[in-house]
Amino acid sequence: AVCEFEPLRSLPVTSLTFSFLYAHSIRIDGDIILGGLFPVHARGERGAPCGELKKEKGIHRLEAMLFAIDLINKDPDLLPNVTLGARILDTCSRDTYALEQSLTFVQALIERDPSDVRCASGEPPIFAKPDKIVGVIGASASSVSIMVANILRLFKIPQISYASTAPELSDNTRYDFFSRVVPPDSYQAQAMLDIVTAMGWNYVSTLASEGNYGESGVEAFVQISRETGGVCIAQSLKVPREPRAGEFDKIILRLLETPNARAIIMFANEDDIRRILNAAKRNNLTDHFLWVGSDSWGSKISPVVQQEKVAEGAITILPKRASVDAFDRYFRSRSLSNNRRNVWFAEFWEENFGCKLGMHGKRPGSPKKCTGLEKVGRDSSYEQEGKVQFVMDAVYAMAHALHRMHRDLCSGYPGLCPRMSNIDGKELLGYIRNVSFNGSAKTPVTFNENGDAPGRYDIFQYQITNGSTAEYRVIGHWTDHLHLNMDAMQWVSGDSSVPASVCSLPCQTGERKKVVKGVPCCWHCERCEGYHYQASEFTCQLCPYEQRPDHNRTGCQPIPIIKLEWHSPWAVFPVFIAILGIIATTFVIVTFIRYNDTPIVRASGREMSYVLLTGIFLCYIITFPMIATPGVAVCSFRRIFLGLGMCFSYAALLTKTNRIHRIFEQGKRSVAAPRFISPASQLVITFSLISVQLLGVLVWFIADPPHTIVDYGEQRTQDPENARGVLKCDISDLSLICSLGYSILLMVTCTVYAIKTRGVPETFNEAKPIGFTMYTTCIIWLAFIPIFFGTAQSAERMYIQTTTLTVSLSLSASVSLGMLYMPKVYIIIFHPEQNVPKRKRSFKAIVTAATMSSKLSQLASERPNGEVKTELCESVDNKNLTKFLYILCAIT
Repeated sequence: AVCEFEPLRSLPVTSLTFSFLYAHSIRIDGDIILGGLFPVHARGERGAPCGELKKEKGIHRLEAMLFAIDLINKDPDLLPNVTLGARILDTCSRDTYALEQSLTFVQALIERDPSDVRCASGEPPIFAKPDKIVGVIGASASSVSIMVANILRLFKIPQISYASTAPELSDNTRYDFFSRVVPPDSYQAQAMLDIVTAMGWNYVSTLASEGNYGESGVEAFVQISRETGGVCIAQSLKVPREPRAGEFDKIILRLLETPNARAIIMFANEDDIRRILNAAKRNNLTDHFLWVGSDSWGSKISPVVQQEKVAEGAITILPKRASVDAFDRYFRSRSLSNNRRNVWFAEFWEENFGCKLGMHGKRPGSPKKCTGLEKVGRDSSYEQEGKVQFVMDAVYAMAHALHRMHRDLCSGYPGLCPRMSNIDGKELLGYIRNVSFNGSAKTPVTFNENGDAPGRYDIFQYQITNGSTAEYRVIGHWTDHLHLNMDAMQWVSGDSSVPASVCSLPCQTGERKKVVKGVPCCWHCERCEGYHYQASEFTCQLCPYEQRPDHNRTGCQPIPIIKLEWHSPWAVFPVFIAILGIIATTFVIVTFIRYNDTPIVRASGREMSYVLLTGIFLCYIITFPMIATPGVAVCSFRRIFLGLGMCFSYAALLTKTNRIHRIFEQGKRSVAAPRFISPASQLVITFSLISVQLLGVLVWFIADPPHTIVDYGEQRTQDPENARGVLKCDISDLSLICSLGYSILLMVTCTVYAIKTRGVPETFNEAKPIGFTMYTTCIIWLAFIPIFFGTAQSAERMYIQTTTLTVSLSLSASVSLGMLYMPKVYIIIFHPEQNVPKRKRSFKAIVTAATMSSKLSQLASERPNGEVKTELCESVDNKNLTKFLYILCAIT
């Protein structure tokens, strides 16, 4: 009967559509029917559901399922007496179209309402019985698998994918009937991140095809990179499902906005990869980008055809696989005559051989007609598509699950038993998740609790060898950890050095990273300045006070310790003066001892002269402890003798000038001799003054025992390379002032008395030479103070201050020695006739003194207020001559 068929409102598929679908699907009868979803055609354009034929991803994979079913049906040990059939559909690489097609798989599970269908004869309608699909093999794209999985789970139909790797399909709460023989992209993303890290790249961009596969893959990569750290995402771009004209050129230009991010992580479908490479080629960016492709690129030829140069160096990843030789033999043997079950094989034949099959062929305008005698692999190139192994493993996984189910439910029953006449999908799913066998490539096939296969990947690089031959070369593998053969890698123009994809170049040693806020892979390099060293990648720390940075500023090293060396010019000059002074002083002492009882020696005051000469000798001697290497003994000598020599000298001179002053002052008032003018008294006074210095030194020793220090601040220059630690005695400037201060006080007091006694006639008892000595000494020490303390901040402080101090002491001693004793030694040695008692040669002096007193009296009457400024006397006339003669006698 002829019936008018009205579409079911609950099902958007008509019976006419069914017949059309059957004409565009593969149907193989069997006891158990498996569904199959394959991208036989590409996505159509301008509203068309399907586009051009996909020879590799479509036909190869589809034939792999047919081949696997043939092998299983022939295997007496697998599903014996049970025949597998198939219902294979074309998804046209579009998720919405695939959803419509997949409704075919659930038709047998949907009850139809015959009231919506009327026959003209009034007879009841007759419906073609749809196939009962127990499981589905596919789909390929993750977006298609997700769409189909949402339908199949409602009808509890298990699904095993051979290529879908989106991480979200691991969600067992949403896609509980979904399994796959390929690892999810979360493993793939980890493997790709490990590759990026191994390359030393830390600044990359991502590019995804819009859809579950691309977006989920990139999301997984970004998430893992954030958790792991060390890799930053410069840009995350997306290729629209329906890209407009020029869209890929815009993507390339946007990628150029971050030129340092040369590495591009691609989770894109095959078509988008090809068009991206073509856009890079058009923009003359052949050598710029470093492509890292997911398994959708893998080792496919189609994305890189005629774009070999721009794809050179690309690193791609593919689930570990092996070529199935049996499939190669099978596929090469396919022809138009023996493969009529594949409704798309004729179209493949035309596409593969570039010919046309009769007037109904799908290659209009092709000048070549197909003979039907062409042979795959002989008259055309052939290379097994990468997912063939996984298609076969998916079919075998379903078969092994059915086999175990049959063994448990139909033990010993040939063929299908009644318990398997209506297979429970949930029960079958349990068997699927528990299968374990060696697949077509002899690799284990298992599933975890989420239906995922373990992660095993091969790493490829697209290389051009011999200037023209381009091929994918295996450079490593990933199974939980990356194993990469860096020596096998090759970059543009045969260069073996890994190109960079970093935001900022690594900092040099001694520099710290100052990270750009929000972009941890971008930084500025700042050198650790001054006494800082690079403590870590991001910090500079100050070296300990006694250390300085090493040459690379990666650590600290001890600051060199220096001291004043004997061969230094700063030491040679003071030592030379000191040696001359010691020789001269020794000569004077020896001369005085030799001529100890001669009038000149006796008249100079022998006791005080020896004390003074001892002080002069000590002033010269102190030069050597001041230059010697500091130690406890040397520091002790410095403390003792630093001010002692001056104290001896100026205590003796002060006692002498004080004695002269007291004698003349006493002589003005009476003829009685003043007290304490005897030699013994003078020695007591002198040593009393010296004992004050010794007492101060003793207190210093007790309060602060002598020791050495290393002064790192004295020569702590801005450039650490010039920094030095100075080994010195612990004598501060204050201690030095205190040590010399008492001697300087004696010197100043002595100078005052020298001024007061400057009027004594003819240098009686050396009053005038002492005065000249003190004036000169004051000038020396006045010059010493600004030089010594004015160089406190100088880098040459140790040298300048030591030299200044020792030279000042030596000059002071030399002035005293030269003015007070050298004239006497000269007379003793060269004019012994003058070395006679002073009274025999002083009558003239006495007369002169008397004459001077008369003149002074006359001058006093002429000056205002009758003042006479002289230390000799206030009023001396001829009547007082007797008193004056007494004074002279007292002095002599």
